[in-house]
Amino acid sequence: MAGYTDIIRRYATDDSRAGALPDAHGTGEVGLEAGEAGTRLAVRFAIRVEGGAVVDIRFQVFGCGFTVAACAALAELAEGHPLAEVDAIAPAWVDAVLGGLPEERAYCAELAAEALRGAVKSASGGDAVRSSVAAGAGDHAPRLSPSDPVYRQLMESPAPVGAAGEDRHLFACLIAVAAGEPSGLPAALGLEQEGVTAVMETYFPGADPDALFQHATPARGVPPETNGDVLAILLSHVPQDAQGRDLPASALLARILAARAAHPGHLWRAMGLFERPELSAAIARHLPTLAEANDRGMRWKRFLFKEACDLGGGTMCKSPDCGACSDYALCFAPD
Repeated sequence: MAGYTDIIRRYATDDSRAGALPDAHGTGEVGLEAGEAGTRLAVRFAIRVEGGAVVDIRFQVFGCGFTVAACAALAELAEGHPLAEVDAIAPAWVDAVLGGLPEERAYCAELAAEALRGAVKSASGGDAVRSSVAAGAGDHAPRLSPSDPVYRQLMESPAPVGAAGEDRHLFACLIAVAAGEPSGLPAALGLEQEGVTAVMETYFPGADPDALFQHATPARGVPPETNGDVLAILLSHVPQDAQGRDLPASALLARILAARAAHPGHLWRAMGLFERPELSAAIARHLPTLAEANDRGMRWKRFLFKEACDLGGGTMCKSPDCGACSDYALCFAPD
């Protein structure tokens, strides 16, 4: 079975938390296509809660072995933890437990996480939560195009002297993708408002904010939690000027990278970039020592979380020799 590593196979055959859960306090379901949620089940999580923590959890899956493995790993992560912590579990952590899902199966962890978040919401509100996710749809396509109104207005604004075109494109993509998210622009980018203002003044001083963000999504939620270790690693690679001060654009990008790495899917897509190579190019320009550290070309999100895991004394790898590891293709590919 292509892509089934020993770890994934072990979780895919672990039925210790599979099945129905009578008298559940919360139930969440995710369907595969629009209109199928609650009828053609893809993933269902059911939980029992005591003292604000998940004391029992069960999942049911209509799907492939990768989805079963993702649900089993997620159930293991969730059991015994407070609802707030369970609600914050990101697909990236499920992927880490599994040692890396194949690229085309990354959506399996997203399905599982969405269903469990529904169960947490249900436990708080009392009704089953059903939603719909198109499995894998657009996972490899860019989230933005040059016709995006925010991106277009930014790039059509007068370019200030000294602002490189590739950096205007980079930050225009980031602002445009974040403007469409419910957490609000600063939070979606992992910045304070001062940071967003600095980006605008540096690269788009002629843009009209009122016209630019008239269709932006109003802030009404919180973004995925940024991993503190990933942020620390990125900030440690920010270059400094002759006076020992962090280069502003590099420091801003480091914070943005950490925030966007918390989102599911490919990092280049979470950043709103048009193509995969743009991510590596941006890191090489602004965080050159980080680019040098990833000297074997590991996917950027996987590299960052591996570094964070190593920093904490853990391991995401089953082999000390990357070249001999059966997961090589999962780790070493453009991202």
